Amino acid sequence: MKACIDIGGTKVAVSLSSGAGLELLARRSEPTGITGRNDALAQQVLRMVDAACIEAGVAPGTVQCAGVSSCGPFALRDGLLELAAPNICGGIAGPARGLPNDWKTALLEAPLRGRFSELRIENDGIAALEAERRWGALQGFEHCAYVTWSTGIGVGLCVDGRVLRGKHGNAGHAGHMFVSDNNDALCGCGNIGDLEALVAGNAIARRFSAQGYPDTATLLIAACAHEKGAVAIVDELCRIMGRALYNLVVILDLQRISLGGGVFWSHRDYLLPRLQAQLDGRLAALTQGVTLVPAGLADKVGDYAALALVA
Repeated sequence: MKACIDIGGTKVAVSLSSGAGLELLARRSEPTGITGRNDALAQQVLRMVDAACIEAGVAPGTVQCAGVSSCGPFALRDGLLELAAPNICGGIAGPARGLPNDWKTALLEAPLRGRFSELRIENDGIAALEAERRWGALQGFEHCAYVTWSTGIGVGLCVDGRVLRGKHGNAGHAGHMFVSDNNDALCGCGNIGDLEALVAGNAIARRFSAQGYPDTATLLIAACAHEKGAVAIVDELCRIMGRALYNLVVILDLQRISLGGGVFWSHRDYLLPRLQAQLDGRLAALTQGVTLVPAGLADKVGDYAALALVA
């Protein structure tokens, strides 16, 4: 039995795999722990894994292999990965970001190494990319990307059949590209006007609540109902997000991008053509035939991303 762990800015999900295909057992989900000491998140993960084992009738000590798909970026301390995730660590951008901690990093690998003898940790964009290439909408593609539009913006990149990882496993943090000088858009990383600060799920709530849209769902439901103000906001969000996708395509010469995440998935039929329109007709030598598609693993991408690391 293997543990599959998905750490996001909003929730942590844990399940077990017996190795029998895509079946996941004893799945559980909790809001991401962001209070207390900076090992609180790691301790939450360990507690959830043990609870899943008990539910599945497995002695916790026998589960010694774990795959961790986690939001990032990662920082390296004494050769071990820690999270420097803007949506989790409040000490990065400071009190203005509103997170209830002053962590600069959150411990991750060190506590988990003390529990598991086999452990693989990857950025969630990279892990989801591997899952989509193995079982989802990117099967057979050697020049592709997976992009999650969710609490944050996560990206996994593959060129010439090789997954790009970078020096600390942080390749693909396109959410922190500067795309605007907009001074109302403070990212948890401290940047003002980067992609994540403008269009991510938590940014939408911060930027547009005064206009009557306290969360992403309210805004998108209103846009789908053709409410003029909401349509204008969502069109601008899609222009910004779509241009970021265009940039990835032309920089890396991609064939296909698979899209998932909570913001995108719930309203994918409305958002997808608006995003595709930012690619179509622009520099045909690089964009002709490039398609944006919904994730083949649907809203289970996070679960299967962790599984892909240990399967």
